[in-house]
Amino acid sequence: MKQIAEALLQIEAVTLSPTEPYTWSSGLKSPIYCDNRLTLSYPDIRNRIIDGLVDAVESTEIDVIAGTATAGIPHGALLADRLGLPFIYVRSSAKGHGKGNQIEGKLDSGARVLVIEDLLSTGMSSIEAAQAIREADGEVVGIQAIFSYGLPILEKNLADSHLEVASLTTFLELIDVAQSTGILNESEILSLREWQQDPRAWSDLVTS
Repeated sequence: MKQIAEALLQIEAVTLSPTEPYTWSSGLKSPIYCDNRLTLSYPDIRNRIIDGLVDAVESTEIDVIAGTATAGIPHGALLADRLGLPFIYVRSSAKGHGKGNQIEGKLDSGARVLVIEDLLSTGMSSIEAAQAIREADGEVVGIQAIFSYGLPILEKNLADSHLEVASLTTFLELIDVAQSTGILNESEILSLREWQQDPRAWSDLVTS
């Protein structure tokens, strides 16, 4: 959705900086940084995202909404509330104390679960959440995100895991908006496209 891409850029939930790249937790340099938790502070944009999620899943049979910890929790909970459905969230690993839960909330055997993620990069956090749900005898009907970088590794990981995935807006839509509004020039757009094709090679190039 172009409107969602415009909103993310407007509030700087997504920022673009090809000439002064960010450093990700992996150590890789990146010309883009995404923090969709910022959308929670803007009621109009927050509601626009939930409206988009409702529209995206209207034809899907769902029993439970699951948020990935932690960034997928708030939007997942808001969506579950809007749809009148139960909500659970899934940690990256089981707790080391108490009951040792990885999944918090009630998940019945055979329940059809939609996983909500704020951002798709490699897809591994969503895949791990889906695996935990499957191991708990839930059925994962899909993964729905707000934004996706559309990296080649994401497509491979999801195909290997046999998961259906969608996002409200994508990297390509975002840079189209950035280009049409003059946020970035042609050389910066080219740099961003090169990064998307091979983030590691792009990072190595800018740090060499």
